[in-house]
Amino acid sequence: MEVLWDRGPARVGDVVDSLAQPPLSYSTVLTTLRILERKGYVAHDQADRAYVYRALVAREAAADRAVGHLVKKFFADSPVELALQLVEKDRPSDDELARLRALVERYEETP
Repeated sequence: MEVLWDRGPARVGDVVDSLAQPPLSYSTVLTTLRILERKGYVAHDQADRAYVYRALVAREAAADRAVGHLVKKFFADSPVELALQLVEKDRPSDDELARLRALVERYEETP
């Protein structure tokens, strides 16, 4: 998905060439693109004999879906539990803590 979001529509070989090392095989990338297509994240058009894949879902929408799935599967459908886990595991920077405090204060003010 990152390749399609960054460079736009691409053939399987273009995606393979754009990936970081170690390289993935053509068939692995093709299988992944087919799965993403089946799930509604990408679609393909035919150009000559090759398929050109394109993202159907914006990066933010895909992230929302993925986080929603993660929260439902591992955190009893509680986004707060996920947030607590993340804060406990990796100490936020001072700027991140300030943002978290501001967010908590905003919610404390809301009835």
